[in-house]
Amino acid sequence: MKDRDDNVIHVVFGGDGGYRIVEPAPEPEPEPAREDRRVTAEPRSDDPLADLYDRAEVARLFDLEPNLLRNWDRSGIVTPSARRGRRRLYSFQDLIAVRVVKGLLEAGVSQRDVRRSVDALRSSLPKVVRPLAELRVVAEGHAMVVRAADAAYEPATGQLVLDFRVDALREDVVRSLRREPSREDRRRAYDAYLEGCRLDESRETWGQAEAAYLEALRLDPSLSNAFTNLGNLRFRQGDVPAATALYEKALVVDPDQPEALYNLGFLEVERGHVVASIDYFERALEADPAFSDAHFHLASAYDRLSRFDDAAPHWEAYLELEPEGEWADVARARLKQR
Repeated sequence: MKDRDDNVIHVVFGGDGGYRIVEPAPEPEPEPAREDRRVTAEPRSDDPLADLYDRAEVARLFDLEPNLLRNWDRSGIVTPSARRGRRRLYSFQDLIAVRVVKGLLEAGVSQRDVRRSVDALRSSLPKVVRPLAELRVVAEGHAMVVRAADAAYEPATGQLVLDFRVDALREDVVRSLRREPSREDRRRAYDAYLEGCRLDESRETWGQAEAAYLEALRLDPSLSNAFTNLGNLRFRQGDVPAATALYEKALVVDPDQPEALYNLGFLEVERGHVVASIDYFERALEADPAFSDAHFHLASAYDRLSRFDDAAPHWEAYLELEPEGEWADVARARLKQR
């Protein structure tokens, strides 16, 4: 079913449960990004590094007793560095420090030695505000070891030691933050997402649609389609940088989401970067070989670069998928020009 509104064709609820938004034109010019209506369930999350966390949340993330964090705070081992009003909160850098201290204690370094080493680091490196978060800190036997530019040493004694490193510390913390939502949260997120899909069809309810998508992402940050649809709202509002950022966030959550890849390719064409668009369209088709719009615009991009032999298979693929309509007429005309 198609209807026209403000020079936009809405293809409403196609066979795969999705619809797209395309802008008609007699020539194969780029079209606005399509909206996606399909939901993936892959448990990935957006980057939480900018958030702040209270003591109870940090204790839960790292399976620690809140009283232990309070003790570390009082002793100066790890103190919350951020504030929100009167509340002292932990930043992502503080979480790295918490993870380091926990790892050192588990490796057999005593809390007293950790505290002595932190004090020594602050004295010898006064510009380092959070030694445990800003330096590479590991356990060597029962000692705490810091890796500097070209060497490693025990901060309490200054004695150089052999260097070794703990890989993926940052990723460790991020994994702790990215807990999967509950089944109930996923259900509520999906309901909010569908409400956003319903509301974003009318300009008058775009604000409500945005609120619904944001609620969906709060409940389930792995709902990459909500990022894509938010990007489409921004695009229709004329905010291309915000749309680009949201499509990129969708790909952080789901690197193979064809709609976000297609949309970024479309935006590259809009900017005049035809060569750059090709990679996005090709990746979109790798993820969804039946994505007719991606075939059309990849063929168009190849044509604009005079790569006619590369374009032809995609014109043909488009016609197999969409044999009727003005875009099909354009594809046939381009094939006849070869």
